[in-house]
Amino acid sequence: MRVYFALLALTVVERLVEVVVSRSNARWSFARGGREVGREHFPAMVSLHVAFLFGCAVEPWLAHRTELPSYAALALVAALACHALRWWCIATLGRNWNARVIVVPGMPQVGVGPYRWLSHPNYLAVVVEGVALPAMAGAWITATVFSVLNALLLRRRIQVENAAFADLVIGDGHGILRGA
Repeated sequence: MRVYFALLALTVVERLVEVVVSRSNARWSFARGGREVGREHFPAMVSLHVAFLFGCAVEPWLAHRTELPSYAALALVAALACHALRWWCIATLGRNWNARVIVVPGMPQVGVGPYRWLSHPNYLAVVVEGVALPAMAGAWITATVFSVLNALLLRRRIQVENAAFADLVIGDGHGILRGA
């Protein structure tokens, strides 16, 4: 369980770093005329992600679960791959990355890095991590509840992002600041 809780702590630190990067990038975007869209779903997304990390910590402890060796190694590799993919997305987008959906006039759509193959690669990382991280310690309730609620939120989030970009392309030809 030490490896699991170390990875969980790393994930919490990673999310805190993401908040700092996101806030800095938001200030940068707003200074360039950016405007936020889809703000109504953002608090639910933040709450779900905080609850997910809390559930990952508490469920194995309350249920007296231990790492499942047959799942733990595969889940660890998958969770680490999710961290790598997430930071590849952030590095690819640079100042354009944000946890919120912010539209900046004149910013082209990104089509390099993981965005060459997927429209929303960070969301793939979130979905896989939502199963992989809790699977390391048998936190199946957390994995199930998070996955269902996350699917609902991601559906809305992707609709918002796609609509914002389509509106800009059709409307004034500018791009979107790609979100997570």
